[in-house]
Amino acid sequence: MNWHAFRQQNGGFKRSSLLGLGAAMTLVLSSAAVLTPAEAAAEEDNPCPFSGVLCLFDGPDFTGAVWNVMAWPPGGAGTCVNLPEHGWEDRAVSAINNGPYTASLFLNEDCVGGPYPIGSGEWVSPLNFAPKSVWVY
Repeated sequence: MNWHAFRQQNGGFKRSSLLGLGAAMTLVLSSAAVLTPAEAAAEEDNPCPFSGVLCLFDGPDFTGAVWNVMAWPPGGAGTCVNLPEHGWEDRAVSAINNGPYTASLFLNEDCVGGPYPIGSGEWVSPLNFAPKSVWVY
């Protein structure tokens, strides 16, 4: 559907709606311009379409509820995220790392001990353990 047909079907827009729609269209168009057709199809099928985050899923094979974890502040030295503090104790069953760096899952709540690394672009299901914290960059 083209822009004019969409606008006619929806009875026009207010200025604030146009600004929001314009920003969304700019984002979609700018990302679509960079993707090949195969990448675009893969992104549509990706249950974790956000870049720069680690997506944790409470179901196997990237199903169920999803929680996106990212470092704060972005671009810093990294962040340890305590999963029980965010309601994700014993919930993460699968994960996708769309961040630029390896994320590490831990059995304890303070990101200490032997990490379980998930490389950039890596999809892991099942995790085979219940992480209590995650280190993200």
